[in-house]
Amino acid sequence: MSKNQPESVSSTALERALDHNVAIQETVEQSAAELCVINAVLKQEVPDHVQTGDVAQALQKTDELESRIQASADDLAQVNEALKQEISTRAELERQLASTQAALEQAQDAAQELSPHVNSQDFSPARSATR
Repeated sequence: MSKNQPESVSSTALERALDHNVAIQETVEQSAAELCVINAVLKQEVPDHVQTGDVAQALQKTDELESRIQASADDLAQVNEALKQEISTRAELERQLASTQAALEQAQDAAQELSPHVNSQDFSPARSATR
């Protein structure tokens, strides 16, 4: 990842996923609302004496489907909130990492200036871990 890149690839991917989920959530919510209207019209327009057998089952199923669609929209809203929190957390961690990397580079540069005979790799985290 380049130093000039403001966001990480993972954050950008999460943001795209969030945007996509929000669009899906809106579609699901709109579908639930439309189904609710259709169901209400059917119940109102279909006489009670006709609401038997298959018609009654169909009306019952539309009620159940409406509930499931709304529950799915609610679930998507929770997933979206979790994605927002993850994006925020990752952005903060990335800022901290960039700050730490900059501080490390400054320390390595300062150490190199103080002791030009010391190899800058002597200060690398990978080398320190192998000692």
